[in-house]
Amino acid sequence: MPDQTAACLLTLDIEHKGDVAVVKCHGKLVSDVSAGLYARVSRLIPGSRRIVLDLSDLTHIDSMGLGTLVRLYVSSRSAGCSLELINLGKRVRELLGLTHLLSVFTVIGEHGGMIRL
Repeated sequence: MPDQTAACLLTLDIEHKGDVAVVKCHGKLVSDVSAGLYARVSRLIPGSRRIVLDLSDLTHIDSMGLGTLVRLYVSSRSAGCSLELINLGKRVRELLGLTHLLSVFTVIGEHGGMIRL
């Protein structure tokens, strides 16, 4: 039963456009689901030039979620793939700013922005 609850915390929609993968995150990026996000997105790295994480529907992120974003950044960069963030909500933007991670990531749009592929 806990696995079903964890699965409901975060859902992902993945769209491929050539060598670009757009991953739209819905829900909460917390410790129960961060490993699942890493597993799914890291599988995209070998076949992608860019991975765009759309965080417009992300309602909450905890320290494990932040760690997962950093881990994905390091893995993608090591493989020559660009990891970019788009549509950061106010709370997510504030948290990334407080932890000095906002300057680490490439942020390509504001909330409601368009993705250029």
